[in-house]
Amino acid sequence: MWFKTAILHRIHQPPELAADALASALEEHMSRPLGGSEPKRMGWTAPAGRKSDVLLHELQGHRLMTALRQERLLPASVVREEVEERCDEIEEREGRKLRRQERLTIKEQVIEELLPRAFVRSKKVDLWWDTRRDLICVSAGSRKAAEEVLDLLRETLGSLKVTPLATQELPVRAMTRWLSEPDSRPAWLLLGDQAQLKSKGDDASFTARQADLEGDEVRSMVEAGRQATRIAITLEGQASLVLQDDFTFKSLRFDDALIEEANNAEDDGDAVIRLETDFVLMADALAHIIEQMLAALGGEAKATPAAAEAPQEDTAEEGGASDTPNATDEQAPADSDVEDDAAEREEVAAFGTTDTDEEVDREGGDPDPHDSVDGPSDHDEVKGEAAEA
Repeated sequence: MWFKTAILHRIHQPPELAADALASALEEHMSRPLGGSEPKRMGWTAPAGRKSDVLLHELQGHRLMTALRQERLLPASVVREEVEERCDEIEEREGRKLRRQERLTIKEQVIEELLPRAFVRSKKVDLWWDTRRDLICVSAGSRKAAEEVLDLLRETLGSLKVTPLATQELPVRAMTRWLSEPDSRPAWLLLGDQAQLKSKGDDASFTARQADLEGDEVRSMVEAGRQATRIAITLEGQASLVLQDDFTFKSLRFDDALIEEANNAEDDGDAVIRLETDFVLMADALAHIIEQMLAALGGEAKATPAAAEAPQEDTAEEGGASDTPNATDEQAPADSDVEDDAAEREEVAAFGTTDTDEEVDREGGDPDPHDSVDGPSDHDEVKGEAAEA
């Protein structure tokens, strides 16, 4: 139970809901197997996996919930092949060319027939609700994936007003200053070895990995007008992370001392106790990290109540960063740490689209928190019968 990403939201007018009432609401929206013709579904599942049926863990004001996203994977190539075969057969039999609408109808029939036999992929996404600070953190690989979980929570609660956590100073401006003016960095903040630099109004970017961010090459690029859209940093004694230009945290790695403290805690071999121990330690540490990062960026930018009504959507990055902080507008996320799998996207039909989100599926056990620095692992469960033409 160690988040590797953190997409942060401020709760406005937080619902006064006791743990028992929330647990009952979660049960009403619990995940269940996909129906034969359902392309996808989301519902709540036990954070501890098969070892427990508890949907909500609440400790010291921290709430842990897990959403399960299921979707059927229907390869586009299978659909195309079957559609072409049926269309060729009809054209040959009737001696005419099929119209476009007729082909679309045949495609719909093929999808309807093959979908029940398609593989089912499952992904888990963890959500931390800090009731003392009115914060929600979703450990998802993209804002789109996080918003799906928030939509599920809205449906569960009946209403939920949230906005992305925003700062008075834009992260782009602060990160760029930290590179060019070392004395401006907080004493507890150390530069890592990764950064992405972009020019205003230009799509071209420079990505540095395993680089000296205080070296002449990076400094010269900043002096030439490039801005930092993501940067690896370390908070001494707490964690290392990659700060994005929309104030999300990627590649979270908590300090070894914290991991050791969790490992030394007594759990009597109980997986649920282990989960809760890890969660409380992680939540307390992450809450402190969020407070420090907000302070380093001038404090929180307050969102307007109206902005909290509507779900937030991903925005495309156009040109450079705005000079005015705005808690109601999401800044465009930097390139994901995980490369898009174009081949996979090509192979999946519209009813079974995949995404490259990095949600951790902990069903088979937690990945080691120090296994990767490139965002969370993607351990998908794939079940079902392969669709064959």
